[in-house]
Amino acid sequence: MNVEFSDITFENRRRTAQELTEIATEIRRDIMKMLVLAKSGHSGGPLGASDIFAALYMGGVMRHHKDNPHWSGRDRFVLSAGHMCPVQYAAMANAGFFPKQELSTLRQYNTRLQGHPGRDMGLPGIETSSGSLGQGISIAVGMAMSDKLLDKTDHRVFSLTGDGELQEGSVWEAAMSAAHFGLDNFCWIIDNNDCQIDGRIREVMNVYPIDKKCEAFGFETIVIDGHNFEEIMGAFDKFIENNQKGTGKPTAIIAKTYMGRGVSFMEDNFKWHGNPPNEQQAEQALEELV
Repeated sequence: MNVEFSDITFENRRRTAQELTEIATEIRRDIMKMLVLAKSGHSGGPLGASDIFAALYMGGVMRHHKDNPHWSGRDRFVLSAGHMCPVQYAAMANAGFFPKQELSTLRQYNTRLQGHPGRDMGLPGIETSSGSLGQGISIAVGMAMSDKLLDKTDHRVFSLTGDGELQEGSVWEAAMSAAHFGLDNFCWIIDNNDCQIDGRIREVMNVYPIDKKCEAFGFETIVIDGHNFEEIMGAFDKFIENNQKGTGKPTAIIAKTYMGRGVSFMEDNFKWHGNPPNEQQAEQALEELV
């Protein structure tokens, strides 16, 4: 299968819902290309979270500088659900952090694009290694504590977990700390697709009601359609507003998404949690993702 990646990259600025929709589609196409070349990796979660990542990296939500990834004024993002990294890699490449052709090296030996984000691999924009579920959000809360309580900067810290990841106790320890220390600079994004590798969340280990739990832990809690850009941008705007006002409350955005979004045979199917497409499936997916 002949796979080529576009050289087009997108600036980080406020965009219309239509513009973000087109960017998210490009991210999804890149995810399919990466995975069919790698012959391994996770399809479902990355496709489902592509709209969130389009907003974060190219919708003017996070402050970052593609030509100076270590810029001291940047916001931080930690992908706690590290297995979903194809969507982060695709978003970062589309935002210009590194050449898009490098996406073709996903999961290859000695690549900067490992199967879980590795800060030691030197990929610009990766703040920490992650993938052991429950640990990334703890690191992100630590970053937010440092910025808020010690350095007293205006940095914002974003972290995304899966809903299955909520079955890890350390997630709730981190959440408790975020509220206790008044980290209104911390935004917790929960990718709520109700799927994990063994089945539906509510059947494997029920974590619902997620919104009530977040509220009980002291979070400003916002439930959104994770594929609706008006709701996505509205939730991020509310977080930024609360941070600027100094409310002392961290924000939890519960984004209801569909695993495998945009690909008919993958959508809302937990069997695509950790499987890549074969060439025929990738061709069909790319035909649908337009």
